[in-house]
Amino acid sequence: MEDLKNDALIEINDLTKDYGNNRGLFNINLNVNKGEMVGFVGTNGSGKTTTIRSILGFVKPTSGTCYVNGMESWTHQSEIAKLVGYVPGEIAFPDLKTGVNFLKSQAEYKGVTDLSYADQLIKELQLDPKANLKRMSKGMKQKTALVAALMADAPIIILDEPTTGLDPLMRDAFLTIIKREHEKGKTIFMSSHMFNEMEETCDRVALISDGHIIDIANMKEIRNRDIVDFKIEFNDKKSFDSFKDKGFNIIRTQEQFNQYTISIKKEKINDLFISLKGLNVKFISEVKYTLEKYFNEKMREN
Repeated sequence: MEDLKNDALIEINDLTKDYGNNRGLFNINLNVNKGEMVGFVGTNGSGKTTTIRSILGFVKPTSGTCYVNGMESWTHQSEIAKLVGYVPGEIAFPDLKTGVNFLKSQAEYKGVTDLSYADQLIKELQLDPKANLKRMSKGMKQKTALVAALMADAPIIILDEPTTGLDPLMRDAFLTIIKREHEKGKTIFMSSHMFNEMEETCDRVALISDGHIIDIANMKEIRNRDIVDFKIEFNDKKSFDSFKDKGFNIIRTQEQFNQYTISIKKEKINDLFISLKGLNVKFISEVKYTLEKYFNEKMREN
């Protein structure tokens, strides 16, 4: 998907927020196009939250700009808030008694009169909204914040580590919900340190490290890569040694197991299987190429 500026609902232009001692963001450039889901992945402290808070107008940049739907973030914070469903990384609820009270107050603030989608989300996330807000577990708080962010049907959704505190079952439920929002045509920007969540849901994923964007991955290219890696193990040393001379691109050798990992173009896979005839193969398995693997390669290049 091309990064077409005129189609961008979120624009980050040369964004710098310098906290000193090499902490902060430095010359970040990233657009999120209408209807696109973009992931933002990096370790804790890499700059994900500062970027999100800059987009929402909570943080004033040292230099550079952020725009949401054509509005500059720092000067149009309140107008932008009306367009965005937002889950913060650190959830702090107001002084209200229960989840129900909080969700009702959010609905009033956002002008939501039909709460049927909120009820659907509550069921899907197995949330007990009658629970005391202050006594909620991290996971329950996360679920409540997710319902509040999504129930208003905002065109833009911004999520900062939204699955923190969710158990694996609820994480799957959340991913189902966010895929549905994406299918509805919502524009989504989601930060995470979980590569598999990004891989499953996003059109593109930006990698941030120490306040710098290292690379932006196109997930379609990663999913449809024309090169495949295979792990091949042989039952005897003779077959193992014989395979080495067949001219394949060996990227890893584990002699103690009579094992190679090779990289091969998809159209050459048939040649591989022909070359294995007559050799004593214990197993052959495809090594899945992942977003994490791709980004690890990019980090080594930098």
